[in-house]
Amino acid sequence: MTDDTGSELPVDDVVDYCHTQAGLLSGRVETMREEADALLAEIDEEMAELRGQLEDHANATPGTDGPSTPAGPDGGENGLDLDTFEDREREVKEKQLLVQAKQTRMQAFQDLAADYTELAAELQTEVDDGDEALTRVVEFEADRDAPAYFEERETMVEAATNSESADE
Repeated sequence: MTDDTGSELPVDDVVDYCHTQAGLLSGRVETMREEADALLAEIDEEMAELRGQLEDHANATPGTDGPSTPAGPDGGENGLDLDTFEDREREVKEKQLLVQAKQTRMQAFQDLAADYTELAAELQTEVDDGDEALTRVVEFEADRDAPAYFEERETMVEAATNSESADE
């Protein structure tokens, strides 16, 4: 099957591919957003618990008339278990770093989705030959390392690379 230009691949199919890739990336961003929101909820909950422990400790500490002596390593009867508190604080910080990493990754996925959408618009208005459109997509994906964003789907640049390897 050929189009009016003699190419076997219609430009519209390449444009649809770009829109599909952008949609898949956007869907992945939504999934990452949900994961980040869940982590943020956990962080909020843990921070509230840590604040509560600090407030309980502050309220449970009786006033003294003279100089006070620090409680033993376990924090004493009404004391705060400092090691456990610090461990939980460290866990919260690790989760905050995970959220930041997810946000960075989300931005990269959003940027690539926008770039695919922009490429689709360019192909639709500027290109009449399906082979040229395909070449532009392959170059686009190679320049942006697009396969790294699609774990379960082969990109055109991977298909082209695999085709070249099979031909050799």
